[in-house]
Amino acid sequence: MEINALTPAERRVWRAFATGATVDFRVAGEENGPRPALRAAVLRALLLNGPREPGEIAALKVVGARVTGVLDLRQAVVDSVFRLVHCHFDEAPNLVGAQLAHLSLRESELPGLDASHTRIDGGLRLTRCRMSGSVRLSRAQISGALYLDGAQVTAPDPAQPALQFNQVSIDDDLCARGLRVQGLIRLDGASVAGSIDLQDAELSNPGSQVLTAESLDVGANLLARRLRADGRIDLRGARVPGRVDLLRSTLSNPGDTALRVSSCVIGELWLREGAPIKGRLNLRRAEVGQLQLQPEMLPDQVRLLDLTYTFLTPHEPAERRLPMLERDDGAFDPHAYEQLTAAYRRIGDDRAARVVQLAKQRRHRRTLPWYGRAWGRLQDAAVGYGFRPLRAAGWLLSLLAVGSIAYAGHHPPPLKEGEAPDFNPVFYTLDLLLPVISFGQESAYAPAGGYQWLAYVLIVTGWILATTVVAGVTRTVSRQ
Repeated sequence: MEINALTPAERRVWRAFATGATVDFRVAGEENGPRPALRAAVLRALLLNGPREPGEIAALKVVGARVTGVLDLRQAVVDSVFRLVHCHFDEAPNLVGAQLAHLSLRESELPGLDASHTRIDGGLRLTRCRMSGSVRLSRAQISGALYLDGAQVTAPDPAQPALQFNQVSIDDDLCARGLRVQGLIRLDGASVAGSIDLQDAELSNPGSQVLTAESLDVGANLLARRLRADGRIDLRGARVPGRVDLLRSTLSNPGDTALRVSSCVIGELWLREGAPIKGRLNLRRAEVGQLQLQPEMLPDQVRLLDLTYTFLTPHEPAERRLPMLERDDGAFDPHAYEQLTAAYRRIGDDRAARVVQLAKQRRHRRTLPWYGRAWGRLQDAAVGYGFRPLRAAGWLLSLLAVGSIAYAGHHPPPLKEGEAPDFNPVFYTLDLLLPVISFGQESAYAPAGGYQWLAYVLIVTGWILATTVVAGVTRTVSRQ
């Protein structure tokens, strides 16, 4: 391109390129003033064949311009720094398959960006950009960090993602604090060596997916404190060795799943101090080291099938944790009760562990046929399925008192006069109640009438107590 064919604004940029000087077209005090036009073809020619000066590092650094036409750098190799800051693009740049040293479009306005399969040796800065179309970084390789802090992205076509980042590879952090997105963010199969920071972000795609990140691989943390998400977040199969931090977040997708972390491997999952989740919470088959789960945030449906965790915080009474085990579509999942029991035992709260086990037996009872339910209720009333052993002692003492008083007022006649031992109403009642112990009273005396029926009741009750105690003790020991 001949230099005399350039406009005055383009000539300034052309001359500054060789030394890497910044050309700032902004007028002091006029933040939204007129912007000189720069043709995208001129910028492309500079980046590919621009002038060089010995001892200088060439770079394209422009502030406050308007770029007309399509900046087409498909398959191009650009070894110069590339910064177009606070600029307005009439058309979406096409960087598919390009190899760039560094790219910054900070605070610019774009109708979209296609950088699929791009390799960027430095970082990519889209900080505070306003984009009215899709941003595509599928299978891009970024050696530095990706910055989206304060950016605003709107997808005009609901069928297309607003941020298409599937299989992107980032060797540093993905920084997106305060990100505002209208539409879907797709991070399926993405790899981020550092952390993903979505703190204070607002994501909206009502009635559909707002963030899908299946098989996402994060090297450190996924930080999303104070996140506001209207739509479904899907992290199925993600691996996050650090924290998935949703402290004080607001998640909403009524009538469908609001948060899915099924089959994930997570170091710590924080769901605390936020508004109650509107929609389902799916934790099935996830492996979590520390689960920080506040009962007040739980929705009406919580799917926990095969969820495993080591620690559950904050410490809450078992009565506050148990309702979440009843919210998995009404299905009985014994594994969920065992996990909660193990979590309480790890911190030495044996009382809470027994409460959970008792709740498990009562929940299991509802799945049994009528005769199983009847026997279960009897075990529950007698000894609390073995987790209330003092209850058996209470029943025994009560029945002992009833029998002793009854037989003390009416001694049953001996079977053989002169051979029977002296009658003792307490020992006689114990003989009736305890089937494996004999004080020689029951075999020596024979009550009649109503007292005989009382003896039958005490014998049957004793057998029931003995059987339920043995079953309960066996069950308790098998849990140790």
